[in-house]
Amino acid sequence: MQFRPFVAGLLLLAPLGLADTLVVKNDRGEPLSRVMVTQTPANPPAADLSDDGYAPDGVTNTSAPVLTRFTNAAGEVSFDPTPDAMRYRARAQGYVDAYMDTLEPELVMQEMTPAEYIASFPSNVWLSQLKFGGDTALKKTFLLNCAFCHQQASPFMRNERTQEQWLSVFERMNTYGARLPQDDHAQVARLLQEEYRELREHPETVPEPRRWEDHLSSIEMTEWPIGDGFSQMHDFLLHPNGYVYIGDNLFDRIYELDPKTGKYTVYKVPHDEDMGLGGIMGNRFKVFPKMYNYMGVHSFAYSKKDGNIFITPSMQQALLEFDIRTKTFISHDMPEGLYPHTIRVDEKDRVWFTLALSSQVAMFDRTRKTFTVYDLPARGVMEWLIFKSLPILFSISPEHRPQPPPDRESTGLPMPYGIDIAPDGTVWVARLYANDLARIDPDSGEITMIDFPFNGPRRLRIDADGNLWIVAFQDSLLVKYAPDTGKFTRYELPVINEVPYALNVDRDRGVVWVNGNQSDTILAFDIAGESWKVYPMPRQRFFTRDIEVSEQDGAVYTTNSHFPTWQSEGAVPTLLRITPLAKQAQ
Repeated sequence: MQFRPFVAGLLLLAPLGLADTLVVKNDRGEPLSRVMVTQTPANPPAADLSDDGYAPDGVTNTSAPVLTRFTNAAGEVSFDPTPDAMRYRARAQGYVDAYMDTLEPELVMQEMTPAEYIASFPSNVWLSQLKFGGDTALKKTFLLNCAFCHQQASPFMRNERTQEQWLSVFERMNTYGARLPQDDHAQVARLLQEEYRELREHPETVPEPRRWEDHLSSIEMTEWPIGDGFSQMHDFLLHPNGYVYIGDNLFDRIYELDPKTGKYTVYKVPHDEDMGLGGIMGNRFKVFPKMYNYMGVHSFAYSKKDGNIFITPSMQQALLEFDIRTKTFISHDMPEGLYPHTIRVDEKDRVWFTLALSSQVAMFDRTRKTFTVYDLPARGVMEWLIFKSLPILFSISPEHRPQPPPDRESTGLPMPYGIDIAPDGTVWVARLYANDLARIDPDSGEITMIDFPFNGPRRLRIDADGNLWIVAFQDSLLVKYAPDTGKFTRYELPVINEVPYALNVDRDRGVVWVNGNQSDTILAFDIAGESWKVYPMPRQRFFTRDIEVSEQDGAVYTTNSHFPTWQSEGAVPTLLRITPLAKQAQ
């Protein structure tokens, strides 16, 4: 069955005859298709960044869009004429990047040497060759704990390090939130040193990445750079009012961006004067030269009743509400629960979110302004004791607070992570470290636990038929769960050794969009046809952890949330949109 386009019937952005057209060829004069051509403003608008390199609260700036299109079968790509000065970069698999100050009629690209070609491969194919001495379970433990913030096996990570340096990295990462078991540190340090060295000496063993495909010439990618090399644009929200709201997790700022104009206004999330950096979690990022992380802006959802946005502040026992008319924040303090995480709003205007650290789910009733907290079951006596001790532990200052040592089972931290609400109102939750799902009946409060037969159910979404779609983080899988039958169906991802962070379901068009954070891709799965399309990102080391889909036209949004951002190409986070160029000649 043919893959259904994620949107159909749109007009061309610009007819070919009225656009500036470039023809790309190789040195033999043959047209090159599937060449990524990126148009960047040469003189972006000046911005007011007087608040420690960021826009002050309430100040509006403009982010000039960066456009990327792909050549068709004739090697042609077109851009709308513009009076502004632009620069262009052409990138193709197996060819040296080419740069132009103006869009010339023709460009000849030079082939890479074998060494240059291998060096250009994305992180996932390098990662696929880390065998961890044949210990598959150890590799899965490593991926679970060391691949959820940044790419592994990138050029930065493949550098030579001593085992002592690796051990220092593990200790620092565990303070940031990783849970690599102490018992595995020495072995992982030795294996990374040995196997990265083997890869550097024998790069020919690394497999080629998936080839780009012809469907790319029918889409356009738009990026809006925001923040700087220390920001982390974690989650975001596509709002019905036409704006996109992006949260800078490390600097407690909300970016309200208008995709039509590129104008954005920054709103600084307030905090109490007596709050310490890092909130109740403490300052875990002591080595960073600048940090403004008191609340920990995390996940977003909006109310269909009044449009207000609800935000989980992971570093506080609270729920944030952003009034989209007055542009002010309201803090709803919670009586219990730790680490507010992923959030959704149901049809009754109740706000549901996971409490990742205390293994709970919270529901905020907006009418009564009350919280209901649902305790998810412990996996054993020791875990139950840890849950019960959390209030005592968090009464101790972060500097002196003891922490249970991590183990491979993540005892004490099953971590309810993703959450979504089915069309019938049922609430579903994935527990990342416990490998199980929770079903919550919102009327009775009954909780049913279901074993997830794969590793690392991180974020989930539900399609129009009530089926759950879940990413299996360490297993490189997309999984469907049908509640009516209790059946799980696995789908291999179209790129190797991907560690998928999240997904979203375009219910209207029947497409599951998956974050390909290690392979510099976004992956689209057609539910009816059970087929894939792959969309390469316009920057290397493009780590994505959320996806939004426009109900109006099926456009897909994501953010580059690599942490640290300065390791990503360009060293600046971007909001990215993929839109179709329907009917363009291919």
